[in-house]
Amino acid sequence: MAAELTQPSARPPPSSASDAREPTGRLAAPAPGRQRRWHSSEIFGKDHEVEIEHGHAVYRLRLTALGKLILTK
Repeated sequence: MAAELTQPSARPPPSSASDAREPTGRLAAPAPGRQRRWHSSEIFGKDHEVEIEHGHAVYRLRLTALGKLILTK
């Protein structure tokens, strides 16, 4: 699965260096010592489940009705 995360057009500009984006809408590299951060709505969109390919395995990340995340192989 080769999905690219892009900035939704209705979202306000980033307020911190950890969420800085390049002009193309792609996430920029985090500042040294900081980790990249995505909002769950950027990952899920309108869906409640996404697949993540890691190595030779595919994982499922699900959003529950109570708003919790479940990752399964």
